[in-house]
Amino acid sequence: MPTTLNPVSIRTGNRMLAALPEDEFRRLVPHLEEVKLSSGQVIYEQAAPIIYAYFPMDAIISTVHVMSDGTSIEVSLVGQEGVTGLSALLGANEAFNEWIAQVPGTALRIDVQRLQDEFNRSGRLQRLLLLYTHAVIKQMSQSVACNRLHHIEQRLCRWLLMIHDRVQRDDLRITHEFVARMLGVRRAGVTEALGVLQHAGMINLARGQVTVLDRQGLETAACECYQLVKEEFDNLYGDR
Repeated sequence: MPTTLNPVSIRTGNRMLAALPEDEFRRLVPHLEEVKLSSGQVIYEQAAPIIYAYFPMDAIISTVHVMSDGTSIEVSLVGQEGVTGLSALLGANEAFNEWIAQVPGTALRIDVQRLQDEFNRSGRLQRLLLLYTHAVIKQMSQSVACNRLHHIEQRLCRWLLMIHDRVQRDDLRITHEFVARMLGVRRAGVTEALGVLQHAGMINLARGQVTVLDRQGLETAACECYQLVKEEFDNLYGDR
């Protein structure tokens, strides 16, 4: 697919693409297509075929498990540190969860078969994708423990920090209803927890937006799950 994308903006926008050696990077670039993702946009429906993989730039995509009664909870998320579509790279043809754009923004998509072809070359991309899959599994495992064992304020701090890391700005465009769905709790509980954080001076609330005022305070109030998962992704890209 012909592209007019700026290689510099690609490398600065997605950490996995930035970590590729020049030859692998140049093979992928012609097949990347820039797309704009809107809030709530479904990337993959549960049990639907995976056609494209997405490298988020400033968007965030959530993996959401939907139960038969319609209730749901976020099990992982991906931003500029990674890529979607891992199931297809592992040989599965369908998404086992629903994937939705949590924070609107830009992503680079590629035909998943093209990405599979590059993966099969056994180069740096393959190594990164395998280590990234390991990090995602740890994120999901930690989320299970966190959702069961930690208080809603701790979980909320962890979640806000994960979003803040990936969008790299203080103004987060998210609603109480959406946060409730991601955390698998009642909206009233989220509203109360956000109010506690605002009263403590960590955040400011406006309609459809949460502004981070005191990141250090959020880190102190969060459970250990946040730091454990962050370190895993930092190790992946040699940040530690």
